[in-house]
Amino acid sequence: MASSAISQLLFPLLLLPLSHAATFTVVNNCSFTIWTAAVPAGGGRQLNRGQTCAIDVNPGAIGSIWARTNCTFDGSGRGSCETGDCGGLLECQDHGTPPNTLVEFALNQFSNRDFFDISLADGFNVPVNFIPDSTSCRGTRCAADINGQCPEKLRAPGGCNHPCTVFKTDEYCCTSSCAPNEYFRFFKKNCPDAYIIYPQDGPASTMFCPGGTNYTVVFCP
Repeated sequence: MASSAISQLLFPLLLLPLSHAATFTVVNNCSFTIWTAAVPAGGGRQLNRGQTCAIDVNPGAIGSIWARTNCTFDGSGRGSCETGDCGGLLECQDHGTPPNTLVEFALNQFSNRDFFDISLADGFNVPVNFIPDSTSCRGTRCAADINGQCPEKLRAPGGCNHPCTVFKTDEYCCTSSCAPNEYFRFFKKNCPDAYIIYPQDGPASTMFCPGGTNYTVVFCP
């Protein structure tokens, strides 16, 4: 998994986990079935079109939620997914395999705030809208048809890869230094609020809400 905006922002801060858990209501507004995934909460559920589920996340948790597509699981919860697969498990224990659109969160952190972003650092598979239930803060959204417009070299079955996944060079992975390039600009043009992974991108893409806020994650808004 590529470096996240959440980790870049929070590592220098004093973390103050308090007692406020959060509920993430996941809505499948897609025309196809998705399988939810979350770390550290697990959250494995099949959601057909129009279905919802709730994922409860413990206070102080730092993790992510994403949608998996074209999955097949047996009765023991083992199988595979075309995008977002997490070791062949229905209940994820680790992050998914790119490409997958990530909703990242860090609950009850500095000044008892929740920090969150939509990250395309692992590529894109399903558009998403992330909506807090608090009126004191705003959400974030990545609803463009990135799969349909994906540059040819980044195309993958069911999604669009981040260039780091494909080229594995510092120019695209930003392991020491890098600058915006044509692929970064493609993602940023389509989803200006999303974290892509290049210098100075993280803080501008990270939102925050008061601790204790609940959230709705709408796939295919």
